[in-house]
Amino acid sequence: MKESLKVATQPAIQSEPAWLNRNVVGMGLTSLLSDAGHEMATAILPGFLAVLGMSAAALGLIEGVADAVSSFVKIGAGWLADRFGHRKAIAVGGYLLTGVSKALFAFAYGLPLILVGRVLAWFGRGIRGPVRDAMLAESVPVEARGRAFGFHRAGDTLGAVVGPLIGVGLLAILGHSVVDTSRPFRIVFLVTLIPGVGSALAFALMVRDPHQGGSVREFWLTVKNLPGNFRRFLYGVGVFGMGDFSHTLMILAATQLLSTKYGVVKAAEIAGFLYALHNAFYAAASYPVGALSDRFSRVRLLTGGYGIGALMVLGFLVAFAKQITTPLFLALLFALGGIYMAVQDTLEGALTADLVPKPSRGTAFGVMGTVNGVGDLVASVMLGSLWTAVSPVFAFACSSVLMVVGGGLLLSMSRGPIGQAPKSA
Repeated sequence: MKESLKVATQPAIQSEPAWLNRNVVGMGLTSLLSDAGHEMATAILPGFLAVLGMSAAALGLIEGVADAVSSFVKIGAGWLADRFGHRKAIAVGGYLLTGVSKALFAFAYGLPLILVGRVLAWFGRGIRGPVRDAMLAESVPVEARGRAFGFHRAGDTLGAVVGPLIGVGLLAILGHSVVDTSRPFRIVFLVTLIPGVGSALAFALMVRDPHQGGSVREFWLTVKNLPGNFRRFLYGVGVFGMGDFSHTLMILAATQLLSTKYGVVKAAEIAGFLYALHNAFYAAASYPVGALSDRFSRVRLLTGGYGIGALMVLGFLVAFAKQITTPLFLALLFALGGIYMAVQDTLEGALTADLVPKPSRGTAFGVMGTVNGVGDLVASVMLGSLWTAVSPVFAFACSSVLMVVGGGLLLSMSRGPIGQAPKSA
């Protein structure tokens, strides 16, 4: 297949393990537990902020700063793992930090402690992400890479379905028996410790590092020597990312739209269920998308996913412009959000592994994470600020334009000469 964004497709060696092996299953279980705790907190956080009287701009700031911290940590963690090894210890530490930090929300009465908890959670996520992805890529044959990443994202998102359901269920039970409307939220934040700590234990006990060695290259030399086609691939990813705001803001959007009809607490519960639906579509789509990408162009599939993301954002624009408060319409938008996130997270990771040789993959995943995180910072702060200062309609319009431009850049690069893929898988 002639394609300008070529990928390495070496035949599998007979001694390589089956793709659904102990590492793949262990990483999937770890991510299931980690995301159950994380999304349990995420689903109710906008409602908690509403109870505390905080604005969309505050949420945008929290999400943007946390994503930026995660991004810059990723590039350093990936390079350190490439250079010195000890990848498993780094990943376990990251999962543990993410797992315990959200409990800080239980003691918050304003922005500072919520920001600290979110930043610590994303710091841990930044440490573990590129290291885990590099280990996952090396744990399977190259021709099954899409399926492995898809399976992992499916497990990750299954936890993201269970977590919000538990969080919203607890909120519904506790919310009708107390006078203090913030107390049910605080209890749920403490419950996140259970799956959070469990995720670190699962990774420590089940996952083995397939490569213990390290390299001796300097940081900037390693980054400079990343393949040119990978760097050019990042252009489209980066522009799209500047419109790809944190999906916590989707929950806030649904809460605001529904609150006039249902009240803040009930609207927060409905929004939490919608977010669980979002994650269910994410989980359901992840493996099929990965499997398809093992047979067809990952680049074009990813471009299609970007288009779905732009369509979802336009839907929120229409919802605010027309004041649509029908839960069914919002459910459609959350479902589209889950599908495009499945495509994005699965294929951006698989393409990074395709385009970069093994010795530099940790660094490459870190660079990818940094590009995504800077985009998330711009997108979340921009959306939250424009939402508060101008209008949500204008904010979503700006985000959709950036998404369309990013998708166009990716598609144009897939058709033009952008260099050769690395020879080593």
